[in-house]
Amino acid sequence: MLAYLASKEQFLKDAPTIEDIVKVAVKKNLNISVAQPEYNAWRNSLGNAMSHAMNDPGIPDDAVVAVEYRLNGRKFRIDFIIAGFNRAGKESVLIIELKQWTEVNFSELEDHVKTFVGGGLRDERHPSYQAWSYASHLQQFNEYVYTNALEISACAYLHNCEAPAVVNDVRYADKLAKAPVFIKGQLSDLQSLIKAKISQGTGIEMLRRVDASPIRPSKQLADAVGSMLKGNEEFVLLDEQKTVLEKIVNASTKGMVDKKQVLIIKGGPGTGKSVISINALSRLSGLRMNARYITPNAAPRAVFESKLQETIDGVGLQDLFSGSGSYAGIKKDSFDVLIVDEAHRLKLRGQWTKGGVNQIQEIIQAARTSVFFIDEAQKVTWKDIGEISAIEKFAVEAGAEIEHLELTSQFRCGGSDDYMVWLDNALGVRIETDSYFSPGKFDFKIVDSPTELHELVKEKNKINNKSRVVAGYCWEWVSRKDKNKSDIKFPEFSFEADWNLTAHGSKWIIHEESVKEVGCIHTCQGLELDYVGVIIGPDLVVSNGELITDPAARAKSDKSLNGYKKALDIDPISAAEKADEIIRNTYRTLMTRGMKGCYVYFTDEATADYFKRLLPA
Repeated sequence: MLAYLASKEQFLKDAPTIEDIVKVAVKKNLNISVAQPEYNAWRNSLGNAMSHAMNDPGIPDDAVVAVEYRLNGRKFRIDFIIAGFNRAGKESVLIIELKQWTEVNFSELEDHVKTFVGGGLRDERHPSYQAWSYASHLQQFNEYVYTNALEISACAYLHNCEAPAVVNDVRYADKLAKAPVFIKGQLSDLQSLIKAKISQGTGIEMLRRVDASPIRPSKQLADAVGSMLKGNEEFVLLDEQKTVLEKIVNASTKGMVDKKQVLIIKGGPGTGKSVISINALSRLSGLRMNARYITPNAAPRAVFESKLQETIDGVGLQDLFSGSGSYAGIKKDSFDVLIVDEAHRLKLRGQWTKGGVNQIQEIIQAARTSVFFIDEAQKVTWKDIGEISAIEKFAVEAGAEIEHLELTSQFRCGGSDDYMVWLDNALGVRIETDSYFSPGKFDFKIVDSPTELHELVKEKNKINNKSRVVAGYCWEWVSRKDKNKSDIKFPEFSFEADWNLTAHGSKWIIHEESVKEVGCIHTCQGLELDYVGVIIGPDLVVSNGELITDPAARAKSDKSLNGYKKALDIDPISAAEKADEIIRNTYRTLMTRGMKGCYVYFTDEATADYFKRLLPA
């Protein structure tokens, strides 16, 4: 989403008051209010540094300038873009990352530096990495960019920094080759790069096409996992994602010679938890560490292992992936690193695992470094115990050093935070003040029948077998005993379908014939689709204008609420609250499986009307 867009000629006219113009534009177009430090930064970086850089007759007057282009969510904004045609007559975009830094020091984290930011000396991504990662993100996620093969270049301009030694050190050579850094006194070099990349203007329509383009990721984690484990960079990590990865590697190295390390990484759906986990597994294995990727969910393991068998001959899968119930009775510090994805799904003794007492405690005990990726709003069964407070408790008991990190922007549903914010508000999971969600950017539809829903998904699935229908577990699994009976029936629509739980098991989400079935939370959590269709059952309905949950509407064959009735007798208020949370979390998880779109059918008409009213015009 663009804040400020103008020709070079207009930008130079605006330069004397650019900080005020951009402030108004950011509030109007991005709905973001900025603090005084950012306002001052615009005055220095735009009104001073970039106005001098652009004031070169060799740069076309009709070259396009964009300021504060919202790349992904509210956090990721590209400082400065120049667009036009290159010397070959091809559409070209140059990204310039602007930094006010005066002093830069080395960091112990790879591709990072230390500089004074926000009142203290902090680890920050090297400016070359940051600029290059933004360019790569556009190439991976923006449909117009990757379909039309736009030339996307990047650089960084540290206009207050006078010492080049650290930022241009040889350790950053590979990133500098992709995105050079210019410092104070190198204005003419920056201008030369601009003129090399933008030799003709193009008018503002080209960047508007980029801005209007659907944000549709070009690949899925399951397809890339084999290549990632070979050390290939299939997904470029942005900002906080990159820092989290390097923190994991750094803590794991420290854990080999120092006290136990426990990292607790909080992040919602699509924030990159699994991508970072697999990247970390690859990096640590390359460092000859005994590391494993753990997920309590069987489906992601089955899918990843299936893809690995297709790409890596003879790989010891048991040495890379495991369930969460394998660490009871393991000798202390038997593993260098255990990386737990979906840590909110960890269990107590007797819950789908033999032996042991508490999986959190056992994992911390078994490894020198334990990494827990967690989203407490994805706890979807009564017996899920993964909570940040519990991890902290067992880490302290083990004498571990604890570090908290957070992933805040999601990259799945249309590549933007907006859908997630809107969905959390709609489901009542988490209330935020505003959202710029647009069904035009992420293909979201509420349909009027399950037949229409399934046909939409089947049509999308013809493209690449990456679209499925899922549902809340509100229908009995009758086909388990009688193959002649259908599980999910809507006679008024002549619709019948079976649960996915028998024929294709944990590989349902990738099996070529499974699109005719309906999936559930147990075989899709932790995985992603291009398009997901969701049937919302009678366990989530509107009553007297309020969205409520009904645990009694869940099927008896669903084990997710096992323990609810007993808890209801002991403490009815707490039991009702926990059941309500599980049901809402379940639909939140189901409705965030799609990277490109989500189609929804509500069995209750009033609930459908409720959600339709919440959609933006």
